[in-house]
Amino acid sequence: MPAAAQDAAAGDPMRGRQIARVCAACHGINGIAKNPDAANLAGQDGGYLVRQLVAFRSGDRKNDTMSLIAAGMTDSQIEDVSAYFAAIKIQVTSVPGQ
Repeated sequence: MPAAAQDAAAGDPMRGRQIARVCAACHGINGIAKNPDAANLAGQDGGYLVRQLVAFRSGDRKNDTMSLIAAGMTDSQIEDVSAYFAAIKIQVTSVPGQ
């Protein structure tokens, strides 16, 4: 398993940004999903993202699109793209009255 599963800082976010271009169609280049069926990735824990991509790659987690994409990724690419999305800072605000 990639080192980033234990250490989210193992990947290179700058290289990950280049890899994330493939992700942008569904997850957005900024990690905010454009597709309502896709997860928001911005600010997610890097180790969590690594574990999910490894699970898609191995077939332990199933999704036709993600399994296909992850199958072509190396451990380093998984670590890098996970570090990129983990490094994105998000701001959460509350809606008055809710």
